[in-house]
Amino acid sequence: MSETIPNLPTTTTNSAAPSPGPVQRKPRISLAIATAFGLGYLPKAPGTFGSLGGVAISIGMTWLFSRKTLQYANMERNANFWTVGLGPPAYAIYVIVVLVALLGVIVASRAAKFAGKKDPQFVVIDEVSGQMIAYFSPFTLLNWKSFLLGFILFRVFDIWKPFPARQAESLPGGLGIMADDWVAGIYAALGLWIARALGL
Repeated sequence: MSETIPNLPTTTTNSAAPSPGPVQRKPRISLAIATAFGLGYLPKAPGTFGSLGGVAISIGMTWLFSRKTLQYANMERNANFWTVGLGPPAYAIYVIVVLVALLGVIVASRAAKFAGKKDPQFVVIDEVSGQMIAYFSPFTLLNWKSFLLGFILFRVFDIWKPFPARQAESLPGGLGIMADDWVAGIYAALGLWIARALGL
């Protein structure tokens, strides 16, 4: 008596597995700049630390260019740079402020795309840029009082987001990340102008 063996399904060993999608490269340089070289990774209040980074950069630039202004005007070397306005050699500051703002748009866009979020919390280059705008607007006299007041005003306006700061957040990509802080920086600069007019 012959026994029939049922036909079993055959398995192929060379079945095609789904190929993984392209691996996204980590934009290390963009992330370094977007996080203000790591300040954005701090667990508590990264935006505040980003603003403090902007304060530190602004103080350093003021010291450097005020010394150049003193040399340009042939003033005494022992003059106090805190009370000296920024003269012709310091106009390069405004170029730096604009370059930081433009670079911020690029690196913030790349960082947001990598994180898969519209405005990642670790991106703080917007605070750095906005804080610099607050200080380096024309006719602002920089001293320790204005640095302190400018920091406070910028943080208030950055959190409050008065018109059109909140609307600016809806702009696409890095422009939306940066623009609301630019508005906050302009409001803070106006506050510094008013404080100077009042003799504070």
